[in-house]
Amino acid sequence: MNEPESTDQPLPLIAHLTELRDKLLRALLAVLIIFICLFPFANEIYTFISEPLRALLPPGASMIATEVASPFFTPFKLTLWVAVFLAMPYVLYQAWSFIAPGMYRHEKRLAVPLLASSVLLFYAGASFAYFVVFPLIFGFFTSVAPDDITIMTDINSYLDFVLKLFFAFGLAFEIPIAALLLIWSGITTPAALASKRPYIIVGCFVFGMLLTPPDVISQSLLAIPMWLLFEVGVYFGRVLQRSPPPDGT
Repeated sequence: MNEPESTDQPLPLIAHLTELRDKLLRALLAVLIIFICLFPFANEIYTFISEPLRALLPPGASMIATEVASPFFTPFKLTLWVAVFLAMPYVLYQAWSFIAPGMYRHEKRLAVPLLASSVLLFYAGASFAYFVVFPLIFGFFTSVAPDDITIMTDINSYLDFVLKLFFAFGLAFEIPIAALLLIWSGITTPAALASKRPYIIVGCFVFGMLLTPPDVISQSLLAIPMWLLFEVGVYFGRVLQRSPPPDGT
């Protein structure tokens, strides 16, 4: 009596899971290696990240640690996030190498530039937050403090605040990638996105209002780049639609 053919069916799934495990281990190893290299400089890294606030503190004011373990764990946590941040291209490459074999040739031609652009845009958003937005936000916060209040920000609270802004601005700068993916997948069209331009502009300024001090200049410094990035996404979406149809391979 012949053996049922179904006994061999789980093997491909096991092979995929094994490959996925290997990719994850490589990504984690990359983060770990970068973290080990950076950890001796953890305090210097925190000093660099806190510079936008410390430069604006009034004379006699400083940052403080309100928990016993904060002087160690706060730079530790920051260094770990920096390691993830720096290892992200390699992590995304591992994800790409896992899904690429199942993609068509024309999908690969589009996915590779999108993947690289998404990493660069995220870095650009985080850099914009550090060099442009942080000085404005902290300048506003320190200028409105009452005269009899000494500003002494907790180092862990500061880290949580700036990490949220780094990721918020990094994701905000992914607007062109999101627009292209929506157009590529057929969910919408460049014309449909362009018709929603007034709502997009209002949404950008609302987003800017929520993340920046309540003044027009600060809000505009976030809202205008977001709007321009939306226009970039719509433009390249039109280029994508005009490109010749794929050959199906």
